[in-house]
Amino acid sequence: MTSPSLVSPRADALSAFANWRTARRRAVTSATGNLSLVETRWLPAGVDPAEELARATAEAAATVTVTSLSRSNLDTGEPEYGLRFWDAASPAIAAFDEISAFEYNADWVIEAQFTPISGDRTIPFEHIRDNGGSRELVVPGDITFTRDGVDYSLSAFDDDGTLLLVFGDTTNRLSGDSSTYSSGRFLFVRRADEHGEGAGAGFGEAGPVILDFNRAFVPPCGFSVQYNCPLPPAQNRFAVPVDAGERHVVFTGDFDIYSL
Repeated sequence: MTSPSLVSPRADALSAFANWRTARRRAVTSATGNLSLVETRWLPAGVDPAEELARATAEAAATVTVTSLSRSNLDTGEPEYGLRFWDAASPAIAAFDEISAFEYNADWVIEAQFTPISGDRTIPFEHIRDNGGSRELVVPGDITFTRDGVDYSLSAFDDDGTLLLVFGDTTNRLSGDSSTYSSGRFLFVRRADEHGEGAGAGFGEAGPVILDFNRAFVPPCGFSVQYNCPLPPAQNRFAVPVDAGERHVVFTGDFDIYSL
């Protein structure tokens, strides 16, 4: 067996990247993965969401899982409740081929600084299916770094205790082998002292963080039209190509999620 001391940092990084790619494929094709979401049903006001969930679950096919979700109404701020239907035998899973990606690029592993902001600061994020409306998301602090003489200050929001960066770059507008998903990509932020394959960590204190853009991923709305993904705010848009991470969801034949 090869001694750990003889394994180069690049080889270790390539192995971790390959493992992440495998885990991503397993996640998106799972019974409740991104490809399995076939319906998002918002309930009328006054309907008991627990009763609707129980009813829908009882009536669902054997391959379907039903879960609940909620959001705030864009106009009134009042809570809205809905159901999501996940089908382990969805057409998207059956037609799925791969998630194309760039080759591992060590130049896009960046050490940045996280500076928390006291209180709950929110920033408006436009969402892909809100017809230009925006939703206020909590941004716990700023992520800053300098690259090629350009100073960046990015805003990542709190995604259930993990910082999620929604970003765009010039590859979103390209075609061919250098292009990426047109609406932007997502990236989990991790502490500089965090190891392993986890998505990221909770944040409360200032300190260095790692932005490994090799793990930038196509957002859920690239797998199913039933998602409503946030779009990159202006400060999270790079004026250069980020040629690292996932590019597109690839299906076999002429399958298209927008034709369902």
